[in-house]
Amino acid sequence: MADIELLLDLHKNAARQGPGGEAETRLAIAMSGLSGRRHLKIADIGCGTGASAITLAKSLHADIAVVDFLPGFLKELERRAKAEGVSGQITTLAASMDALTFEPSSLDAIWSEGAIYNIGFGRGIRSWRQFLKPGGVLAVSELTWLSKERPAELEDHWSREYPEVDTASAKMALLEAHGYTPLGYLPLPVTCWLDNYYRPMQARFEAFLAKHDGSAAARALIAAEQSEIDLYERFSAFVSYGYYVARKLPD
Repeated sequence: MADIELLLDLHKNAARQGPGGEAETRLAIAMSGLSGRRHLKIADIGCGTGASAITLAKSLHADIAVVDFLPGFLKELERRAKAEGVSGQITTLAASMDALTFEPSSLDAIWSEGAIYNIGFGRGIRSWRQFLKPGGVLAVSELTWLSKERPAELEDHWSREYPEVDTASAKMALLEAHGYTPLGYLPLPVTCWLDNYYRPMQARFEAFLAKHDGSAAARALIAAEQSEIDLYERFSAFVSYGYYVARKLPD
């Protein structure tokens, strides 16, 4: 089984494929200024199984296009949206986030929780801007240093895994440099990592390994995930996802 298929199998039934929380999504919505508006058009890019999309659908009067390149995630999202009574607001689109086909200036907001790293923060905010209406909102969560100085072991790991990791001030500066005005910033608390993401993942390890007969590839995936968890537990004061909310400026 290919690595991507193993990764999908480990995460496809999870509520979240990365750190986050419903309360934090609602805070981002509050910062966005979208509440109370009607007939919004929103894209949730890298939506996974739909945690943020379902919160958006419950909170806003909006049609939401959810985008992920893994059909297995979208299938689970459709099931969850139906169970939550919001399937009428959600349209699934199997596509890569670097090959989107939305019309220019057609979206009131773009959402992306824990996914923009797949193409990089800088590239994402530049390429997605064209799809926003003037004054449209961008809301993304992105791996962020919480301090100017951090342990070398932590810095070595994340600089290798995601070279664009940086401080919140640097991310804000990128937003300003590429035609946005920041509206708000929120560092995700430890509960978003441990309670909402890592602990549920760990609870799936045993069944996952049994399903795949303890194969070398399955064991390697679990070992990599556990290593990341161990690192976070030791150094959670220095790194998190930052939730950035910004508005598109006129061209």
